[in-house]
Amino acid sequence: MDQIFAPWRIEWVERDGESDADGGDTCPFCTLPDADDDRENRVVARSDHSFVLLNNYPYNPGHVMVIPYRHSGSWSDLSDEELLDHARLKARTVDALNDALEPDAANAGENLGGGASGGSIEDHLHTHIVPRWNGDTNFMPVIGDTKVIVEALDDTFDRLHEAFAAQEGASVDGANDAVELDFELPSDS
Repeated sequence: MDQIFAPWRIEWVERDGESDADGGDTCPFCTLPDADDDRENRVVARSDHSFVLLNNYPYNPGHVMVIPYRHSGSWSDLSDEELLDHARLKARTVDALNDALEPDAANAGENLGGGASGGSIEDHLHTHIVPRWNGDTNFMPVIGDTKVIVEALDDTFDRLHEAFAAQEGASVDGANDAVELDFELPSDS
């Protein structure tokens, strides 16, 4: 077994488990945006209906998820306003990644339909956005079957936070608070 030293992941491993009223695990995508410390929980930006979360197990530095606040595993459950907000936040996220990390490209994708799709959280929609660089596939994953992440999550948070904060319509209370983005959305009337 290959082992890579990643001490920042201990916070995720030792996090307090929360249970819902029925004794089951609470969806982390429902609880993380309501927690007190956005930086600690890796919530880097928010809009009215969605938020951006750094992935704790990134494929590359800057790997984020854009997540609707509404807990649902089906896009058809979301209103047009929620869908548009999610799409605009994805576009702003790509802009922030480009400004902060200067990748050569990005992959965006979703794991839909449960365990067969490969996702670990199947009942709360989310879109992964993974920055890519020419040459980011080298001998380590190909020959060594090991991926090396070259930047700590806290450093990535700082860079993305700054990039989101520089966007039009952005506001932020402090370095530990997610950047708030305001979109002009048509209302569902």
